[in-house]
Amino acid sequence: MKLKPKVLLIAIIAATGGLLFGFDTGVISGALPFLKQYWHLSDASIEWLTTTVLIGAVLGALASGKLSDRVGRKGMIIINAFIFLIGAIGCAFAPSINWLIIMRIVIGIAIGITSYVVPMYIAEISPARVRGALVTLNQLMITIGILLSYITDYWLSDDADNSSWRWMFLVGFFPALVLFIGMLFLPETPRWLISKGRREQGRKIMMEIEDPEMVNQTLAGLDNDIRLEAQQSTSWTEVFKPWLRVPLIITIGIFFFQQFSGVNTIIYYSPIIFKMAGVVSNSGSIVPAIIIGAVNVAACFLSVLLLDKVGRRRLYMIGISGMIPSLLLLGACFYFKEQLGASLPYFAVISIVCFIIFIAISLAPLGWLLISEVFPLNARGIGMSIGSLAHWGFNAVIAFTFLKLVNLLGVDVTFALYALVCVAGLIWGYFYIPETKNKSLEEIEQHWRSGGSAKNL
Repeated sequence: MKLKPKVLLIAIIAATGGLLFGFDTGVISGALPFLKQYWHLSDASIEWLTTTVLIGAVLGALASGKLSDRVGRKGMIIINAFIFLIGAIGCAFAPSINWLIIMRIVIGIAIGITSYVVPMYIAEISPARVRGALVTLNQLMITIGILLSYITDYWLSDDADNSSWRWMFLVGFFPALVLFIGMLFLPETPRWLISKGRREQGRKIMMEIEDPEMVNQTLAGLDNDIRLEAQQSTSWTEVFKPWLRVPLIITIGIFFFQQFSGVNTIIYYSPIIFKMAGVVSNSGSIVPAIIIGAVNVAACFLSVLLLDKVGRRRLYMIGISGMIPSLLLLGACFYFKEQLGASLPYFAVISIVCFIIFIAISLAPLGWLLISEVFPLNARGIGMSIGSLAHWGFNAVIAFTFLKLVNLLGVDVTFALYALVCVAGLIWGYFYIPETKNKSLEEIEQHWRSGGSAKNL
């Protein structure tokens, strides 16, 4: 089926939420050196400021599921866009560090909601035959948002003006405004409308987005899915049953190793890392971050091509095997800091680029993909909620401890520790990463019910 321009436009506007996710996650990176000088912040204050957005994300992820069922996917995204607008203005004109912290929590709530609701909206509004590609657009927009944040940080940075950080945060207002206005003109998802008894309205929207020959079939499948979910509604305790122990270990484990590889220390603190490497200028310390962001976008494209060709298990093992020497090389760069001298920043960039490539084609996309595959229908929502909480919780721990570890152990030992975590992840992955490629969700469920291991799936 040829993709209808209207459907692509709907997906792009909705995926602006993903761009905001990436932008507001990455913008703090270039702002931190200026904030440190503007308010004379300690490393502890910098860690706290960085972590608050993740605390907000946990709160947003917890609240979004029930709210999106009540007000609709479209309604939830509109509310979320408004939160992004308020957060951007509040951060840009913050009169004190405490006010900025509060506004970063507000933005974190919006990020947490976005991580759940935007992919759901795109999945439910997309024609069945192109759903995978359009949902992947959201992940791509996240990486583009991170890159955009680095570029705007550099563009607006001014070493002669410590208040440059205000303009960096204010840029987030504009994509939030695009999302807010754009969503007002987009339809609600047929799935939500039909689940609320508004079948004719849902069918009308389905006729506009789906291949006419597929409408009746898609509606029949949708009716069946809604009926099954109503019959198989479950409690949180379902995922703790013995036969679902392995999927639960996979869900928590993959996000543990993804986050404790230190990936988000690079996203949040890269300019600070490069200042540690000898880059003096605040503006100059952002340039390597732009290179890293561009590589992240390119690797995201590559992961889309590889996931269904190479397979989940094999890609995980390749990725984490490459992450280990990359992190060790980065640690070695700082260990031999004196010997490398002025060339240290270049070697650091090469090490980080290698690390980003390996994680972006493996653990980064595999976390969200696997948790959507390993749970049965009646436990999938709960399982993915646990995964989301694990992701944001581990993310917060890493953000809050990075500078503490650097001050206590040194940059070299800190990245060596992250490499050691990846060694443990390599061993864990051998036993717990399943190969779900070309397997139906029903086949995966039956494998767990029969007591099968992840390794033998």
